[in-house]
Amino acid sequence: MAADHPTGHTAPHPANRPASLAAGLAEERVDHRFKALPPDAEGLTVATLTAERRNLFTGGFTTPVLALSAESVEHNLALLEAYAERHGLAFAPHGKTSMAPQLFADQLKRGAWGITAAVPHQARVYRAYGIGRIFLANELVDAVALRWLAGEMTADPEFRFICYVDSVRGVELMEEALSAAGATRPVDVVVELGAGEGARTGARTEADCAAVADAVAAAGSLRLVGVAGYEGEVPDADPERVREWLRRLVALTAAFDAEKRFTGADEIVISAGGSAWFDAVADIFAEIPELSFPVLKLLRSGAYVSHDDGHYKHLTPFNRVPEEGALEPAFRLWAQVVSRPSDEQAFLNAGKRDAAYDLDLPEAQVVRSARDGSVRPAAGITVTGLSDQHTWVRTEDGAGLEVGDWVGMGLSHPCTSFDKWQLIPLVEADGTVSDYIRTFF
Repeated sequence: MAADHPTGHTAPHPANRPASLAAGLAEERVDHRFKALPPDAEGLTVATLTAERRNLFTGGFTTPVLALSAESVEHNLALLEAYAERHGLAFAPHGKTSMAPQLFADQLKRGAWGITAAVPHQARVYRAYGIGRIFLANELVDAVALRWLAGEMTADPEFRFICYVDSVRGVELMEEALSAAGATRPVDVVVELGAGEGARTGARTEADCAAVADAVAAAGSLRLVGVAGYEGEVPDADPERVREWLRRLVALTAAFDAEKRFTGADEIVISAGGSAWFDAVADIFAEIPELSFPVLKLLRSGAYVSHDDGHYKHLTPFNRVPEEGALEPAFRLWAQVVSRPSDEQAFLNAGKRDAAYDLDLPEAQVVRSARDGSVRPAAGITVTGLSDQHTWVRTEDGAGLEVGDWVGMGLSHPCTSFDKWQLIPLVEADGTVSDYIRTFF
């Protein structure tokens, strides 16, 4: 995906090694660790099971079972690739959403600069699967993790790592740990500008950011390469407030450049962009003035890969710019009716251990009849609550829901959908399982 200059660190990350390492996951054997997979597949490798191309509904899978639409995932990957290219953005999708090396490899093959992480464990997973560029969207002050990072950077001179700094004390802790670890290369950092009072992390004012930058300049183990933040935390966010904050981010970058704070950098990194306001990021980053170094405009949206039927369905920027395309929800959780105690009530065998519920309840979408396999819309069927292992359902007259029927539900919030499943069937439109997505949470 393009940035402001055609060479150097903005060139697409070579995806062959991550793809090769992710392919090795197919040699893992299927067993009791993986929910919903066919009992008669016990002992098979994932590759062997994949080659059988079983049907999700007739191939021995047990309920509840979470499925990802193969077509929707492919559509979403292509859409964000094209969007970033069209707007001159580099892309480091947030890997916390899926923690799935196979999807990381797909994102890198589609031109992603690298993968964003939130915590050291995630970075370790990325490195285990060959990710050569990592953007850590947090201040890293854990001495053990910094020692590991120093070792990774020494062992692999091509490994590129960038993380936030947002406090003088944090910079001091990083310098102490990296010096003690004998770091052979400075760690690249970006000053995080907070999104406002009461928001999440980040230095609150431009003066605070300058003090952090001064501390970085005095630290031999760190190198200041840019400025970043997360517009999704702007209080009472609306298009005007988000754009106002993004202009502050751009102005801070320009001011730091004018003050020659990026001396020694190969490029200036400016990064923002969750999954709710990347249209605003594209608009404002297009206004970045010419600076002393080439600019890497780094977008970090992550939820797009699966999208959803709730939270992001309502928040996606594509609702505001429909001419740019539309994401497709890729998740469907299938659960079975196990109790029908009254005409108004039913219970399914999926619960909080299986479905995202932190933002919205699952949404009943379709019913697959246990009698003849026919599929119909879930008219008159509403999810009203979740227990640990049950879905509470209210039914209206004519719903026709029977014990044994399968109910397909849409989910809200991808990040808390992926993390409940270690091996997720990737399912084609006709029900054929074409792959299995391994996650590491």
